[in-house]
Order: sequence, then structure tokens, then C-alpha cells
Amino acid sequence: MISVTRLNGQKFVLNAELIRTIEESPDTIITLISGEHLVVQEPSKEIVKRVIEFERHLRRLCPPA
Repeated sequence: MISVTRLNGQKFVLNAELIRTIEESPDTIITLISGEHLVVQEPSKEIVKRVIEFERHLRRLCPPA
């Protein structure tokens, strides 16, 4: 889960595993695997950074098989 901010300033938490694409045009648009589009304040690089941190956190929680 990652925290992001809508254009109106409302913060919410997004399941990072549901992200299909992230693009900037000029606002950052996150497209989910469901096809839903979310417009957020954070730049795409920040979203990618947060997703990477989330994935690293998950890997630390799961011991190697």
C-alpha cells in the first residue's frame, strides 16, 4: 500500500499491486488493472519510488523459501 494525494489535497492509500501504468500529462495519472484512472499530485518518479519501497518491505516480511 502506498499513500498518494488527489489534486484536491485529499490523501488516500492505494494498493500498489493494482497499478497497471503511471503517466504524466502534465498531471500524474495512475491507471489500475481495473481500468480506473486516478489523478494525483505526486510526480511519477515519486510513485515509482514508493512502489519500490513497498515491494522491498513485502520481501523483508517473507522469509526465503
